Amino acid sequence: MNAGAIILGLLLFVLFKVVIRAFYTIKPNERAVLTSFGRAQRTGQYATAHSSLSDEERDRYHFPLLRTIGPGGPYFKWPWQTAHKVNVATQALDLTWDPTKRQTTIEAVTKDNLTTGINGQIRFRTSADNLYPYLFGVVSPLEHIMGYFVSVLRERIANFTDPKGQMLVIDTANSIENHQPTVDLSEGVSINDLRKNLPLLNDYMEQQCQSTALRYGIELDAALITQIDPPAEVDRALSAINSTRNQVAADISTARADAEQQITMSKRAVEIANNTAQAEVAPLHELAETLIQIKTNGGSQALHAYMRNMRIPLLKQARHILRTTGTDI
Repeated sequence: MNAGAIILGLLLFVLFKVVIRAFYTIKPNERAVLTSFGRAQRTGQYATAHSSLSDEERDRYHFPLLRTIGPGGPYFKWPWQTAHKVNVATQALDLTWDPTKRQTTIEAVTKDNLTTGINGQIRFRTSADNLYPYLFGVVSPLEHIMGYFVSVLRERIANFTDPKGQMLVIDTANSIENHQPTVDLSEGVSINDLRKNLPLLNDYMEQQCQSTALRYGIELDAALITQIDPPAEVDRALSAINSTRNQVAADISTARADAEQQITMSKRAVEIANNTAQAEVAPLHELAETLIQIKTNGGSQALHAYMRNMRIPLLKQARHILRTTGTDI
């Protein structure tokens, strides 16, 4: 009876191990790699190195391509084979995720030595075309890629400069002449620059993480850095700085508006003076032309007769007349 129980137990073990567990299925959001005695089935090709990698990194991340099993089933495997299933759907993860510690924000130091907190998410998915580094390259690929992402992010924040520049002194004359808008004087403060350029920061992170599929077998779909919050005392100081600079910007705008108004009024005053002078000079020019024509057509006698006739209305208005010898009135 003991021998029969042992045989029955062996049969049940073989049935469970060889028959029941020999079949498996793959979900639509999964891919699988089959290993025999721990060695994965390979295609004989290697992953193409990314252009951003150095020569030393190209040798380090020279991983082979594996044969992947797509969704479906049931598939059969031998007892010495193992099917490693991987979820290839896009997933989201907070930047603060770290299996070794609990944290509510990521700290980083800006270029002007201000410690600020960063929060956000990243969207990622496992690279179905390069599963070797994800399964066999590192122990915890997700932990590695988060560490890589945070390191690149901290380095970028420490050296970030607003692409618009930090020029706080503007040529007022050129600005008025070219009708340029008032410059935002909050530029040049690192945290303000970062807050205003979050899309640029996210784009930079996506570009720098394009090689993660080759390094760790994880593709970065998007970086969503949503908050950059300095400590409370720093935030209050920044608020005071921004208020002061905004007041300066408002004063500059008012001064420019007054200057433009004064310049416009001065130009109009000059135009009015020129028009008045031209109006006073015009009759004199016309009289001179008339006298020239009279002298040209009638000679000196006609000119003297004209002058004498022009004096008659003036003599009627005169109260005293002085006559000198040898002068015709």
